[in-house]
Amino acid sequence: MGGMMGTTGGSVLLWALLAVALAVVAAGALAVRVMASRDATEQRQIRAGDSPAVRRAKDTLRLRYANGEISREEYLQGKVELED
Repeated sequence: MGGMMGTTGGSVLLWALLAVALAVVAAGALAVRVMASRDATEQRQIRAGDSPAVRRAKDTLRLRYANGEISREEYLQGKVELED
């Protein structure tokens, strides 16, 4: 009987190791999926309006308006054009 118990114990250990391996694979797949969705979200948030050139243009527009170099209408028109 001792031999049969040893085999049964080995089977239980084998199944436990298989369950742990499956859990590790599932956790890895979930981590990859979460990271991929995070990258996609960040890429969607980047717009053409967020480029360095547009930011500089907006800063220049605000500065010119603040210094009185352009009228309110010119400022608002420039702001609308830079938002497109």
